[in-house]
Amino acid sequence: MGNSNGNALIVVTGAGGFVGSALLSQMRATGRHVRGLVRTATPEVNAKTECRTVGDLATATDDALARALDGAGAVVHLAGRAHLMRDRVANSANAYREANVVASERLARAAVHGGVARFVFVSTIKVNGETTSPGRPFRESDPPHPEDAYGRTKWQAEQALEAIAGASDMALTILRPPLMYGPHVRGNFLALWRAVARGVPLPFGRIDNRRSLLYVGNLVHAIVALLDAPTHIGGTWVVADREAVAMRELVRRIATAVGKPARLVPVPVGLLAASAAALRRRELVTRLIAPLEIDASALALRIGPPPYSLDEGLAKTAEWWRNRSP
Repeated sequence: MGNSNGNALIVVTGAGGFVGSALLSQMRATGRHVRGLVRTATPEVNAKTECRTVGDLATATDDALARALDGAGAVVHLAGRAHLMRDRVANSANAYREANVVASERLARAAVHGGVARFVFVSTIKVNGETTSPGRPFRESDPPHPEDAYGRTKWQAEQALEAIAGASDMALTILRPPLMYGPHVRGNFLALWRAVARGVPLPFGRIDNRRSLLYVGNLVHAIVALLDAPTHIGGTWVVADREAVAMRELVRRIATAVGKPARLVPVPVGLLAASAAALRRRELVTRLIAPLEIDASALALRIGPPPYSLDEGLAKTAEWWRNRSP
């Protein structure tokens, strides 16, 4: 099996997103031959000469996919429909399936047809489940237990990719990350960060759960290490920062990073859960107060430990926050 070392072209889908932008930036900085694929053109995307607009991967023509992958030695598939707390799409189940399963299948088949040697798929730890028991972190050997449309369609995509790769010479690696953070972060982590930075009192003073997170730079490190490995490292791997952290401790660490006092209110967990249910925010609060630990030691043994600590990742996020455009 070949590898993507040297000047082989690496194609990255979802190149305009949070992870994709960080990955392309790292690849540019290290002189790699990279092509980013995006769904729609924006001024920011147009400024990146290595990006190409391909539209919806689920509906793009076979010719368009072939052109997008022309000359590629490896594909990193990041594009997909992310988890949404409040989904306003009429048929969200179908939207998840199209974006996460159909698009992945079509991209993988085009990659096989184009002779791509390596395919890295970034899935989600939600394939394993939503919470862990004390002392029982998620590992690669755990049976899948997705509980929502996002997790289920990512699991279906994993199975489809394994079938396609298994019938070809293309080597497949699957990564399952947890909630990610870093410069240009979006979604729930950005909402938490903004609240801490603005001094909003947060009701997490008694939340002593343990949750694994992933700094985007650590995910980029893992992807690049997998692509650079002289011998392909296939299979499915969970990936996370070295340190899991309780919600109240995370708030304190963010506060330190932004130079603000941590304003934690010691609300009892039961009252917090009941209030969330009354406000129809049960899912969000559950994700904040429930434990979710990941044992990513198996991957670290193969590619080395994550290079950034939690505090280093938060410091880099804080630097972006201070310098961001209004």
